[in-house]
Amino acid sequence: MTPADPVDVIAQHAAAASVTVACAESLTSGAIASALGRGEDASSWFLGGVVAYASGVKFGVLGVEEGPVVRASCAEQMSQGVSKLLGADAAVAVTGVGGPGEEEGEPAGTVFVASWVDGQPLVTRHLFEGDPADVVEQTVRAALSQLAAHLTRD
Repeated sequence: MTPADPVDVIAQHAAAASVTVACAESLTSGAIASALGRGEDASSWFLGGVVAYASGVKFGVLGVEEGPVVRASCAEQMSQGVSKLLGADAAVAVTGVGGPGEEEGEPAGTVFVASWVDGQPLVTRHLFEGDPADVVEQTVRAALSQLAAHLTRD
């Protein structure tokens, strides 16, 4: 049995519980928003997203504290910031190093995923392998899976 597509899980939960969703993305450059926008009846639950590729956008738009951005605290603040900015009940955010080289002392493939549901954060650290495109693809999957799990846990 194959696991359910996380976007389907998010869409079903959002519709059933009248939950709105937003996202904030750095290294994925809008790929998470694109995936969420393809979800069933997305116009009723997906509010939108912020592509905060530049650190200044993270600081100025999402309210992230100035400093290193490849950190768990940055991802958490991004998820909280986009939730507040767009008025969403739940959010997911990602920041990290797509590669090919290291950044801020973190190796390529280091990614922090934060989900924010009902005011509760959940942050995970990942170390993905492959070229930058592979890292982005794995990050999108991890972010969507984490949000789906966070939304549906009891």
